[in-house]
Amino acid sequence: MAADTSPPRARTLPVRSRPWILTYHSVSDPTDDPYGITVSADRLDEQLTWLRRRGLTGVGTAALLRARAAGKRGLVGLTFDDGYADFLDEALPVLLAHGCTATVFVLPGRPGGSNDWDPLGPRRRLLTEEGVRTVAAAGMEIGSHGLLHRDLTELSDDELRRETHGSREELRRVTGRAPSGFCYPYGIADRRVAESVREAGYAYGCALVPGALTGPLALPRTHVSHADRGARLRAKEVRHRLRYRSAGNAHRGEAG
Repeated sequence: MAADTSPPRARTLPVRSRPWILTYHSVSDPTDDPYGITVSADRLDEQLTWLRRRGLTGVGTAALLRARAAGKRGLVGLTFDDGYADFLDEALPVLLAHGCTATVFVLPGRPGGSNDWDPLGPRRRLLTEEGVRTVAAAGMEIGSHGLLHRDLTELSDDELRRETHGSREELRRVTGRAPSGFCYPYGIADRRVAESVREAGYAYGCALVPGALTGPLALPRTHVSHADRGARLRAKEVRHRLRYRSAGNAHRGEAG
């Protein structure tokens, strides 16, 4: 059964809300990993075990935002960027074993392609359209990562529209449901890009360190690497809380 990815109501996404959202990419052999974006399945299992022992359950971003709006705690967002094909065989079984879900941000303009935007490699296969449907059927949220993994801040208005509006329509065709969320390639956005995401109909956008843009259309996230174990994860959680705490709306002691 596909995950409920219906957009949260606008009032449930206050600008000062700072949910903790973790960013993953490939789950495979991390030996050749020049960008530090790969974790092994065993390390993912260890990381999710650490979260569960602290009373935290990983969920997709749309589910996290709905839960926070309803006053529910004990959740942390899990996101997987780029839509690597290894998600099916490596990440999905681990997530399901821990009772977790996640948002997988895919590139509908590159079905079955590879990450050729990474000049240093290694080359990793991306999900096919059938793979995307399989991920959705397993209960994961599907979000857009644009069409081709381009720096959206460098595009013309027409190109930007194709990446935001066009990718949403492509995913509607592939899955039968328009995605609620958009993830900015390279974690980069500016006001023009965020406005295009809003106009396309997305309920939220995910960045990495969005700065002044931080809000529903530029949610901050925490990058997770193979090196991250208990102490490092705890340090990253504390750093997130301190960096994105806002006066009058800081929720101390909870991760969801």
